[in-house]
Amino acid sequence: MKRLLFVGLAILPALLLQLAPAASKDLKLGAFFGTFKGSGVAENKDSLYFGVTVRDLDVTIQPAGQGFNIEWTTVIRRGGNPSKPKVRRKTQKMMFVPAPSAGVYQSTAPSDPLAGKPLAWARIKETSLIINVLSIAKNGSYQVQSYTRKLVPQGMAFTFQRIRDGEPVRTVKGKLIKYAQ
Repeated sequence: MKRLLFVGLAILPALLLQLAPAASKDLKLGAFFGTFKGSGVAENKDSLYFGVTVRDLDVTIQPAGQGFNIEWTTVIRRGGNPSKPKVRRKTQKMMFVPAPSAGVYQSTAPSDPLAGKPLAWARIKETSLIINVLSIAKNGSYQVQSYTRKLVPQGMAFTFQRIRDGEPVRTVKGKLIKYAQ
């Protein structure tokens, strides 16, 4: 019995190593298609003193040839009368096509960060679709916006990060529920 247990314990690490790559395999693009709605909380380095803002989040990801279209809307309510806060709505649309590397997509919009046209790309990492947008200001400072949309059993976990010249500016974390294919 002890020998059988010893053999089993000796084989277990080898089996786990074979299973590990399967567990970390990237999802296919189609897994992210659908319409998702939810909310999130935005924080920055001053949130401790000035509070956080709540945002409504909508995202639709649809197939487009071998790539995809994505449209997302963020509704921000802050300031003003608490019963009637100022509302700002921002909608962005992008189209991505496959890049030469598997699981990587490039924006179809013309890009030249030094000429004020942001560079955008997307990639799939395990259960997340990550979109990055690089912008360079006229003075040479840069900004990267990163949108991570991770599929979870309830729908999608969302994380947005804005980094300017290597310093975090804002983070938004939220949860979205899938409403439609």
